[in-house]
Amino acid sequence: MPMLRAALCLVTAAALGSPGCKQREQAPPPPLASASASARRGSSIAPPEPPPEPRQGMVWIPGGALVAGTPPDAFPRLADEEIPGEQFILGGFYVDVFPYPNEEGAIPLTNVSRDEARTLCQEAGKRLCSELEWERACKGPNNHAYEYGERYRAEVCSTGSQPLLRPNGLRVGCRSDFGVRDLHGGAFQWTSSSWNRGTQGELVTVRGGNGPHGELVGRCSNGQGKPAATHSAQIGFRCCAGPENTAQVELNIAHARKLDARGIIDKKLTAKLLDALPEAAEQALSGRGDPAIDRLWSWWPVGNDELVAASVCAGLGQRPACGILVARQTLGKINVLEWVPSGFWAATLHAEFDPRDVWMVGGDETGLYKQLISYVWGKLRVGPKERRLPKPPPKKKAKAKAK
Repeated sequence: MPMLRAALCLVTAAALGSPGCKQREQAPPPPLASASASARRGSSIAPPEPPPEPRQGMVWIPGGALVAGTPPDAFPRLADEEIPGEQFILGGFYVDVFPYPNEEGAIPLTNVSRDEARTLCQEAGKRLCSELEWERACKGPNNHAYEYGERYRAEVCSTGSQPLLRPNGLRVGCRSDFGVRDLHGGAFQWTSSSWNRGTQGELVTVRGGNGPHGELVGRCSNGQGKPAATHSAQIGFRCCAGPENTAQVELNIAHARKLDARGIIDKKLTAKLLDALPEAAEQALSGRGDPAIDRLWSWWPVGNDELVAASVCAGLGQRPACGILVARQTLGKINVLEWVPSGFWAATLHAEFDPRDVWMVGGDETGLYKQLISYVWGKLRVGPKERRLPKPPPKKKAKAKAK
């Protein structure tokens, strides 16, 4: 199998059972050092190629490796919208420094459809960028999560609010390591790529932009699908030039029942889960004998992200200590997401209307209680204990003494 094909469709897709990609024919890339370097962020593998003639107002993005999407163990992540950290080899291309009209101090043009944006780029002797070219320009040579690095900083690109049109170049620090500016914080930007995420109807990918959840929207891997005819004050564009990279994102979204009890206990899986118990679980279960798993659930909070939940107890038959362990299994490795104690009650799980929420029922000296476990962008959030305690009997009124 050619090395490019191995780079585009790595073992990550096989492990998750659904993500994928496709690549049209183009010039063969430089050889890869390893076909298994998929979810690891790193610099381009091939030596940098000499830049061609400079183009006014444009940055040359050298050919190299793009780790597209977000690896399964990274946060935040949208598993039903993003590739799980697959590697693409892209050829070099030009990209505008700023959104159209690509002038520092100008207000970006919005309220244009995808086809109108494409025409304006063509009139300038350019073309619309593909979504993977846009992501490469944002992530830089070291495949950062955000254009400015790995840690989210709202102030750099003024993210965390609805898109506002500001003059190009106002956010001085909002630039990638390639020197591309204003990728986030303002309007979303049309790309030439279809939104191939298992949705119905013809949608086109927009990248960049802004939104209340800045930590999520401000990532280089984030995108949305919009009808090509959309005219919106929150959608503009930028142009690219040079030979087009034809690699495309394509996700087959696997949807299952949101919470399923596993009727058969998988001994190999339970052994892995017990070996992965976090320190908090070991402390809660210590002194009561060996812990054991008596129930397992498969939980699909969103498409393409299957979690496993286990009811773990130690000291059954006496006064046990129990809890729920929730983990993600990636390439055979157990990554623990959360441990939730359930007192001396062997925990049970119940689904909510929203598949991203499940209730855990436990019990302690006071009685039964429940806690909400919520899935938020790849991680879990545990709510407080909620219980219904019996109302105390009404106090008897003291009889008035006879005078």
